[in-house]
Amino acid sequence: MPNMSFVGWVVVGFFAGWLSGAVVKRGGPQGCLANIVVGVLGGLLGGWFATEQLHQNSTGGFLGALVVAFLGATAIRLILDAIDGGSSRGRGWRR
Repeated sequence: MPNMSFVGWVVVGFFAGWLSGAVVKRGGPQGCLANIVVGVLGGLLGGWFATEQLHQNSTGGFLGALVVAFLGATAIRLILDAIDGGSSRGRGWRR
């Protein structure tokens, strides 16, 4: 998948959100819709970082794109947790 488009990063983001939700249990929102939103945002963030900041024209196919999107989704979860101040720890995001 060289030069993935916006839509490509959104699709990969769906999978990345699910993976980041399974790995990062305490950082950021949980649940199906939240995982999708975080994954899509992570895919876009990771895709932007890989193409614009690292000047990578290709992420190495689907697996490479998934890794980049997963790292972006994980970063977003950790940022959201930091913004929240960690006050949701132990209770989840459902208030």
